[in-house]
Amino acid sequence: MRKPRKKSIEIRNFILDNIANHPRDITLLTSNQFNISRPAVLRHIQKLIDEGAIVAHGKTRDRRYELKLLVDEAFTFSLSTDVEEDKVWRHLVRPMLKGIPGNVMSICEYGMSEMINNVIDHSEGTEAEIHVEQAAASVAFLVIDNGIGIFKKIQRDLHLGEPRQAILELSKGKLTTDPNRHTGEGIFFASRMFDSFVVYSEGLFFSPRDTGVDRLPDSGSEEGGTTVSMGISTLSSRTLQEVFDLYTSDNFEYTFSKTDVPVALATFGDENLVSRSQARRLLARFHEFKEVSLDFSDVATIGQAFSDEIFRVFSRNNPDIKITAVNTNEQIERMIRRVKSRPQ
Repeated sequence: MRKPRKKSIEIRNFILDNIANHPRDITLLTSNQFNISRPAVLRHIQKLIDEGAIVAHGKTRDRRYELKLLVDEAFTFSLSTDVEEDKVWRHLVRPMLKGIPGNVMSICEYGMSEMINNVIDHSEGTEAEIHVEQAAASVAFLVIDNGIGIFKKIQRDLHLGEPRQAILELSKGKLTTDPNRHTGEGIFFASRMFDSFVVYSEGLFFSPRDTGVDRLPDSGSEEGGTTVSMGISTLSSRTLQEVFDLYTSDNFEYTFSKTDVPVALATFGDENLVSRSQARRLLARFHEFKEVSLDFSDVATIGQAFSDEIFRVFSRNNPDIKITAVNTNEQIERMIRRVKSRPQ
């Protein structure tokens, strides 16, 4: 049998990698991406159908495509005192996964081991449920427990004002309710390794990207417990070390010293970011890092007091901590420049 040419492999990988988000217009998307005709794209799609990688639904004008699930399994286990995350991974999850590249498998192992360990050590639940889905170009997991709920537990143990504040703290990294046994790095790094990562509990969710929330099952999440959803393309070139290096010092200390924080998480409801108290809430635990990148995506405006507290007062009192602002609009940039220009 003749091997497919490099260009054909590239086209088919593109289809597999994008079909989930473009089930109805994948033909047009691929045609535009590679400057090839629609019939040429359809031949590649038919080949993938014949190979059992994707399935088609509907007639010509209403046709949509989706990845065919190669694995669709779920199991429940008791959170007894002798359950261990590495054994759950090695004996129950890993054997389900087939043909996954080493770099992606390492990410899956890291993410699943960390999430299962969190359930065992922190959930205060009695049982957990794991769902595993693998398609031709993706793998996804759900880890569900019936415990107290992650945001409620963080709020309780760290004496925070409300559960939403736990989401902000979780996004920064190095957050743990048991510092003697845990570093608080698992969720932070896993959320940056996977293409989609969502933690959902009692109507609240944390995600470094607002994707995948509509895929979460009900599973009693409104009543308690926690659901973690993780997904990654099996075509991804990302590695564990690559993600670790993004948040590690450049001075051979190899410590988790950099973080990025979505500033929008500092808002509750429809409030604007105008006060010093809001800024101090955002700045909490920044002293644990050497570099902090503030992501102003979805933030339309900030007030003078909020900006001054971060970019003048905090920066003056903590000169060894580098704070940068990204994804800012013109108003936010002006306000930051204004407070920085004031005498220290």
